[in-house]
Amino acid sequence: MKSLEEHLTETAIFHGGDCPGQTLGVRLARAGLERLGVDDPHSDAWRKRLMVFVEIDRCAADAVMIVSGCRVGKRTLKIVDNGILAATFLDLRTGEAVRVVARESARDLAARYAPNIADKYEQQRRAYSVMPDDELLDFEEVRVEMPAEDMPGSPISRAVCSQCGDTVVDMREVHLAGSVLCRSCARGGYFTRL
Repeated sequence: MKSLEEHLTETAIFHGGDCPGQTLGVRLARAGLERLGVDDPHSDAWRKRLMVFVEIDRCAADAVMIVSGCRVGKRTLKIVDNGILAATFLDLRTGEAVRVVARESARDLAARYAPNIADKYEQQRRAYSVMPDDELLDFEEVRVEMPAEDMPGSPISRAVCSQCGDTVVDMREVHLAGSVLCRSCARGGYFTRL
């Protein structure tokens, strides 16, 4: 695996700067991968074997993506926005999974690890890069049920919405009163058609 410094540099370039959340994401991803025994997540051996669920749609998600090599477009990175700085790392072959959560208490410990830095965010960023895992993160073994329609690979189904005509893949369609609908037509969506 790359060094912490290499990961921090790569994520800063991708993310567009350094911040505490990004540093937490790097540490969280490295620790999760280590717990699963992943030495090189970018290798062919892990490319289709590793899946990550990120529980926040903020800076840490970019860092987890860069460190783990998992991508939304490859269906190996899932955003489950619970608003929690956490991620679950799943070995699709063995079913082994570990959930890693950033401890809120780490914020209060930052001054101990970077006492000479006055700026709160810079202090946190630097502290998070050196703080021991057991003060920064919590770990728990979990089980993740993976339905076929959520697995990486080609779509397993296609349906056409009878209302708007959009094609819906991977069993995301809604069957309602004898009609096949996309979720937006069935339940309303994040947009309104004009």
